[in-house]
Parts: sequence; structure tokens; C-alpha cells
Amino acid sequence: MPDADVVIVGGGAAGLTLAYHLCAPDPRVALSVLLVDAPPGPLRPPQRTWCYWEPPGGAYDSVLAASWPQLRVRGADGSATETRPAPFRYKMLRSDAFAAHVHRRLARAAGFRRVEATVTGVHAGPGGGEVLARDGRGRVLTLRGRHVFDSRPPRRLPPARTTLLQHFTGWFVRTERPVFDPGTADLMDFRTRQPHRGLSFGYVLPLGPDAALVEYTEFSRATLDADGYRRALDHYTRDVLGLGPFQVTAQEQGVIPMTDGRFPRHAGGSVFRIGTAGGATRPSTGYTFAAVQRQSRAVASRLRAGRPPRVPAPHGARPRAMDAVMLRALDSGRVDGAEFFARLFRHVPGERLLRFLDGDSRLHEDLLIGLRTPVVPMLRTVLELPFRSRRTPGAGHTLSPPPPLRPAGHEEHEESA
Repeated sequence: MPDADVVIVGGGAAGLTLAYHLCAPDPRVALSVLLVDAPPGPLRPPQRTWCYWEPPGGAYDSVLAASWPQLRVRGADGSATETRPAPFRYKMLRSDAFAAHVHRRLARAAGFRRVEATVTGVHAGPGGGEVLARDGRGRVLTLRGRHVFDSRPPRRLPPARTTLLQHFTGWFVRTERPVFDPGTADLMDFRTRQPHRGLSFGYVLPLGPDAALVEYTEFSRATLDADGYRRALDHYTRDVLGLGPFQVTAQEQGVIPMTDGRFPRHAGGSVFRIGTAGGATRPSTGYTFAAVQRQSRAVASRLRAGRPPRVPAPHGARPRAMDAVMLRALDSGRVDGAEFFARLFRHVPGERLLRFLDGDSRLHEDLLIGLRTPVVPMLRTVLELPFRSRRTPGAGHTLSPPPPLRPAGHEEHEESA
């Protein structure tokens, strides 16, 4: 007998989202759901920030940290492009608030239960899937489900023609004077020092006139060391933004895959992969949260209707093909990444561009947007891609988080004389 109809491995964004939709009130088919979450420690995801865009009235609006009606992109020369992409708002959700919101629903679901254990293996078994784990006392557990959904990050990236990493470190800062515009999020600020290949940018999400999340983000083949991120953030906060004295109240960091490799969503039998492991990360931008929502809603809808499970591709074939071209053009150095994105925001209406970045634009819109890119380098890349082989990424392409900086809360920054 299975322990549950559905076993979900991992309590991050993908695992919690699927549990949230499966345990919605009044399901057409009553399902028992078992969530296997890692105990406190290195295997449990640290607190993080997810950002996405959608109209007001979304499922998580009540627990958002902030949202912004206006976005700004700054070119390397400091020129600013501002856009109000109505009906979309850019939304910021903290993982702890999201988890608390989801667990409030799960606590009321009769068929839900949670097990805290370290998963050591997932494989197809007779009549479903099996999850092998150890609990806090070291006991071996075998948890069986008619369907198993594994949301753990992939241990290795799939073979690809191009593999980059989006790696970042951010500081939550509080300044001594009001320096931020709470109504505008700086989506990309290219006044950072650019790497030889790829690109870098600053990212500013104001939480008030004197508080914000300020991040340094880089698209490149390998991560930096701790001093590299510190130097980049020092330069951006002091020399570019001119924040003056400020305190770091918290920090976050991460690594996101940007690859045209194919992530298998079906692991055999009744075992499936979801989230980043199931291809939810958009290769050209690294955005994942909105695709996780689409993927999880589709899976839950089928299961609650009594239909066989299927994990859909979060991004269509045409967006994936365009992403492959952009990644190769960026990695080869044929296009200036900072100018590439700054130019798109200068010449494409904000609402249309966000739909394009979400893979929701129409063919004629994609063609019009394509004309705003460096046409010759992009066409050369289109012709080249079919002849490039897919290779397994090397050791430098790891999803391990960047090395930590000093603990937040003990750091004061003063403006240089």
C-alpha cells in the first residue's frame, strides 16, 4: 500500500506550490499528499527572494514584501529607460512569508502530512514511486506514493550547446538618508564592471525611501569568490549608487542555471521532476517562480481530475529556441549583453516585453522584437547552432551557492572621502 497518492520531495518553491494546489479546498478527487522536507541544515534552502510579474490580485498578493508599478533599466552610460508595464506589477515575495502562507492551507487539508527527513534516493517502484530517506534519529524510511514529484535541484546540468550561470549576491541595506524611489524597481543597471564574456548588472528593489535589496548579478561561465562579490557590491553601492553610510541587515546569494540543455521531466515510472530540475528556469533570464506556478497548476489540475500525471514543459519550443540563440550570442561575445538588454527596454513597450520574457508573446511580436536586436550577429548564431554539439558542462558549472560573505548585521559602510 502506498503511503500517499502523491509524495513530494523538497519544501522549496516548487514542492510547496504543488502541495498548495493539490490541497486546494473542494477538490474533484480527494488526494492524500505527503511532503518530504529536509531537516534544518545545509540541505534546506536558505531564505530567499522570488520576483515575478503579474496583474494585481494574484494568489500571494497578501504576503508580498513589496510590488512596483514602474521598472527602470540603466545603460552602461547611465541613461535611464522607465516603463510602466500595466497591467503587470513587478512583485517581490520572500520565501519565509510564502512558506507560512502555504502551510496555513496545508494545515487545514485532511489528506496532507509532512515528514522531516533527508532524502537519499528516489526511484520507480512497483505500483508507483519510492523515496528513500533518513529521519533525524538516523532511521531509514521507505516512503511510497502512487506518484512521486522530485523538486530537488539537479546535481549536474544536462548536456548543452551553451551553459552559463546567473550568480548573484545581494544586501538588504538601510541607509542614513532617503535615497530610494519606493515606486520604481531597478531591474537592470549596467553601470557595473562588465566581465570579458557575458554581462553583469545591479538590481535594486526599494522597500522604502531608506531601505532596499541591492544585488550584484553576473551572467558568466563560473562564479566569483567571496572577495569578488564584496568588491562588486562595494563598487555598486558606493561608487555607482552613492548610498552614503548604510547598514547591511541581511544578505542572500544564489546560482541559477542558464542553459539550452534539456531537463528531463519524467524520471521513469511514476517519478517526475518539477521546478528547476523540471526545466522551469527560463534560460535567457533565470526567472523561475512564475513558471513553477504554471507547471504546478497544470500537474495538480490533472491529478485532481483523476487523470494520469504529466509535467508540461514550462516554456514553449519557440521561446526555448530564441533563448538558445541569445545564450550562444552572449557567450561567444558577438553581442554586448548590456547594450542588448538596454536596447530592448528602450525600444519595446514594457508590457509587450514582459510577455515576451515570459514566453507569452505572439509570433509577429517576437519578430518585431527580434528586429530590435543586433540582427547580423543573431542571424550568424542561428545558422551556427545546428552544427554545435551538446556537451556535458565542466566542473565550473556548479549550482553550489557562492561563498558567503561576513554575517549580515555586523557590517557598516561609510562613504569614502
